[in-house]
Amino acid sequence: MSVWDSLVGQKPVIDMLSRIAQGDPSQITQSWLICGPPGSGRSNMARAFAAALESPDHGMSAEPTRVTQQVLAGTHPDVTVLTTNKVTIGIDQVREIITTSEQMPATAPWRIIIIEDVDRMLDRTTNVLLKEIEEPAEHCIWLLCAPSAQDVLPTIRSRTRIVNLAVPSTQAVAGFLTSTTNVEPKVAQRAARLAEGHIGIAKLYATDERVMSDRDELVVGVLNLARASDAVLLAGNLIDNAKAQAEADANRITAGQEAEFRRINGLAPSDRIPPKLRGAFNQIAKKDDVKRLVTRRTRDVLDRALNSIASIYRDVAVLQNNAEDSVGLINLENRSSITELSVRLNRAGAVTRLDEVAHARKRLAGNGNPLLVFESLFCALIP
Repeated sequence: MSVWDSLVGQKPVIDMLSRIAQGDPSQITQSWLICGPPGSGRSNMARAFAAALESPDHGMSAEPTRVTQQVLAGTHPDVTVLTTNKVTIGIDQVREIITTSEQMPATAPWRIIIIEDVDRMLDRTTNVLLKEIEEPAEHCIWLLCAPSAQDVLPTIRSRTRIVNLAVPSTQAVAGFLTSTTNVEPKVAQRAARLAEGHIGIAKLYATDERVMSDRDELVVGVLNLARASDAVLLAGNLIDNAKAQAEADANRITAGQEAEFRRINGLAPSDRIPPKLRGAFNQIAKKDDVKRLVTRRTRDVLDRALNSIASIYRDVAVLQNNAEDSVGLINLENRSSITELSVRLNRAGAVTRLDEVAHARKRLAGNGNPLLVFESLFCALIP
């Protein structure tokens, strides 16, 4: 199994990056911008490319080398990944990683810096990064990840080589789910269809019944909107479900970090934390950090909800334009109600509602109150 095998529906990009990794090191571009919609695997592509650049076999062996395993696990000393559970990436984090980028690699050919979600940087933070992207240290490669090139400053865009990932097909995502999880093909197919090419969300739908149930409840709720009181109740339920999902996710992440801390320090689950390690252990579940993680996860859940709502009106537009045979429906389970809605709304009405979803997304991004944002949105969606 090569380093590229876990990437779904990206063969042209994999072929190109694989050739580059095996080529002349002196000819390689040192600043990259890997773009793709959420769930397309841009961060995984960056890690796979880093592993191919660092490993002696360039990631092509059937049995991964120790270097490949370290890069993919995030433990290689010469590959640093900057990610955040906060809403934005801080300027101090960027300054620190710039210092790291200027160090010579310890064991591998390159010092590689991966920045996930570079679009989460404020302009002044991005400007701190600009000089390093324009003139990288001799032995450093920067791999920046963003949803699209338009999501980063033009000054960064113009100084990087841009790689655009495709949206994986439903069949490709379903095949990935059946090969990597224990779910049945029918469940995998439905999860892949509802996720609209987002691999992470497809896996979530396939393996977490609560998340799938919350989505089903949301779609039915939107299709049954008839009065303002419906909108208020649906918004309240959505916010409550989002917070519950986010808290469960944060608790799961914290528990995993605590278990890893115990493993590294040779402690059994029931062992008391020694006094000399207690400070480091307590840092894992710092109240402020957990609160920020819950906030970030809540936003992710609400963003996913907006995608689900938009998919309803996408399906309405598909039926109104007699395009089902060519592009299919996302919400097949709700076909009857969506067909009825496509008759009640005219084409302009469907487009207007898609615009309302986009407007709600902008309000959330601008730190609008989530409950008020969704109450307003659901009121605007009432036929």
